Amino acid sequence: MAPIKFGVGQSVLRKEDDALIRGRGRYTDDHAPVTLHALVLRSPHAHANFTIDVSKARTLPGVAAILTAEETKDLGGLPCLFNLEDHPFTGPDYPILAAGEVRHVGDAVAFVVAETVAQARDAIEAIEVDWKPLPSVNGLVNAVAKGAPQVWAKHAGNVLFDVPIGDKKAVDAVFAKAPVIAEVKIVNPRVIINYMETRAAICEYDAKRDYMTLTIGSQGSHRLRDILCDNVLKMPKDKMRVICPDVGGGFGTRLFPYREYALVAFAAKKLGKNVKWAADRTDHFLGDAQGRDNVTHARMALSEDGKFLAMDVDLMADMGAYLSTFGPYIPHGGAGMLPGLYDIQTFHCRVRTVFTNSVPVDAYRGAGRPEAAYVVERLVDQCARKLGMSPDAIRRKNFIPPKAMPYKTVTGKVYDSGDFTAHMKRAMDVAGWKEFPKRAKAAKKGGIVRGIGMATYVEVCGTMGDETANVALGADGDVTILIGTQSTGQGHHTAYAQIVAEQFGVTPDRVHIVQGDTAKVATGLGTGGSASIPTGGVSVQRATRQLGINLKELAADMLETSAADLEIDGGVVKIAGTDRSVSFADLAKKADPSKLNASETFSSADGTFPNGTHLVEVEIDPATGKIAIVNYVIVDDFGVTLNPLLLAGQVHGGTMQGIGQALMEQAIYDPEDGQLVTGTFMDYALPRAADGAPISFETHNIPCVTNPLGVKGAGEAGAIGSCPAVMNAIIDGLYREYKIEHIDMPATPERVWMAIREHERLHTL
Repeated sequence: MAPIKFGVGQSVLRKEDDALIRGRGRYTDDHAPVTLHALVLRSPHAHANFTIDVSKARTLPGVAAILTAEETKDLGGLPCLFNLEDHPFTGPDYPILAAGEVRHVGDAVAFVVAETVAQARDAIEAIEVDWKPLPSVNGLVNAVAKGAPQVWAKHAGNVLFDVPIGDKKAVDAVFAKAPVIAEVKIVNPRVIINYMETRAAICEYDAKRDYMTLTIGSQGSHRLRDILCDNVLKMPKDKMRVICPDVGGGFGTRLFPYREYALVAFAAKKLGKNVKWAADRTDHFLGDAQGRDNVTHARMALSEDGKFLAMDVDLMADMGAYLSTFGPYIPHGGAGMLPGLYDIQTFHCRVRTVFTNSVPVDAYRGAGRPEAAYVVERLVDQCARKLGMSPDAIRRKNFIPPKAMPYKTVTGKVYDSGDFTAHMKRAMDVAGWKEFPKRAKAAKKGGIVRGIGMATYVEVCGTMGDETANVALGADGDVTILIGTQSTGQGHHTAYAQIVAEQFGVTPDRVHIVQGDTAKVATGLGTGGSASIPTGGVSVQRATRQLGINLKELAADMLETSAADLEIDGGVVKIAGTDRSVSFADLAKKADPSKLNASETFSSADGTFPNGTHLVEVEIDPATGKIAIVNYVIVDDFGVTLNPLLLAGQVHGGTMQGIGQALMEQAIYDPEDGQLVTGTFMDYALPRAADGAPISFETHNIPCVTNPLGVKGAGEAGAIGSCPAVMNAIIDGLYREYKIEHIDMPATPERVWMAIREHERLHTL
């Protein structure tokens, strides 16, 4: 059968883009019915006791309300939705407004509502706060040092939990006898996740019905509603509608409830008027969850011929001052992916989560899996250097072979499919790996150091839970999908339309998607963990298939034939091999409405395991430390490609985020006073197009055995393989030229230049 023009596997152009390009997108800040505006008063101190007096500010023109901890004391705090079964912990309260003590710069202490933003700002400035600064601590190593200031008195040593994964005794026994041991001590720096559209929230309150409509740009309307109603506002869920309109980026950080969402709802009900809050970029830097921030010591025991015998990891992860929604899960869940693509039979990881006086840390694109891939891939390259092996040879020796699939890792993950050597070899061929020495020699003649590096990766994704899709035929013959996933720019409207087109042969413009509205869509998980297509896509496929069965049964009566003799194509149901048919529109007009829709639910409990190889070539200018990426090759296994254009966009975007982290991004807190030094775009660098390179991207797909579509999630993959590939390339060049075998992210020109100068100093003594 020939491929359907707009079906699965086709490079269908994004149907969302016309409105967005023409400026017709509708984001939260575009929402019109607003009467009052709100701003947040944030702490200028990393740790302090305080008293607050808002009496003067309340008398200013236009001020409708000023909320403090006293007014919001009956509200619940923001919850952490993760705990450990074997080592349960009790986290600190995360209040909607701080009461008497703040624990990071940006901690919220008051919420001002006024007729205009300018009036709210005047009131913010008029609030009198008596601050009494307390000792603070920032940085993981500082936080666990003896005598460090305590973020929370009940968490001694600033540690939330300190738990093992794996078999420590078995690992120690192997290391005691291992002929070769390689190790790395690395920092995965904290990053600030900057999406194009800052967060905003609008609450419209209907006093007659005691009903709230909350408009928020998030990654899932149902999750936000449920947490806000159940945990914070303590109100029935059927009294709140949450709408997510167009959303300008998410990357995991929009999954969570934030203080301002509860505050606009509380204020709207209290005042009986609509209330709007919109973050400026400073609010974003000081109030939104941040990402990564790990310090890791990893060791590998090896045989003399390079076989991995055991892996031992000590991982510390910064939680910030409070526990964000999934914060503690990120390092603990990510640790399960530390063995990577390798056949490692003996494993142990110590996981510590640590409090500091900083913004809370939570999921950022990949959520623990990029951190794990960075550790193991940096370690594998160090193993190769230790033994004098090439990076590809040591990987090839230790990869899990295809014949071992399904393969259960030592941490309990079950890889269903994959040929890791194949995509590595293809990436090497495309990149001209064998010819690299010639290029390096030519670069050296021009005073430039050239390096080449690779990283292979695997991640687990698509494990969010049940997702239900309802597919319905409208009176005009068009198809509407109601689903609880949430697009933040990925292209769901196009992707889901292709799944319908695959079975009905209709063009994408005849398929309409409804997401992000709890009043229209009954349930939903939102979007996170690359789950929308592996889970939501299967639900759409199955619901479409069931609707097709219904339509054939209806058409069989109208055409006086058997449903088995019918086929669907181009929006009509026809008797195969004849010109007798009935259109979707005619069916919709005459059929029982209950037969014109179908719902199906799918849960990808086993997850999917996308994997691949990133291969990078860089040039390093020893005089300045500046790094240029001159070649970037990616070969991925995503099981089945739904839309090559959408897929390439996801991979390119994630890769550029990884390049940014590898080369320039780092949130820096002043160790003395806890101020966020990189608190604006003047100080926090984001990658531009010129910081990357043209990316050669292709797939070497092996269908996923556990997913009915055969797909493996793709949204986070680019951010997982990129950091270790870039850093391995940089270290390759520095090691070959200067025997420098370690540098931490971000590899800024200053950091590279100083490493080279230090090498020269040591070798001139």
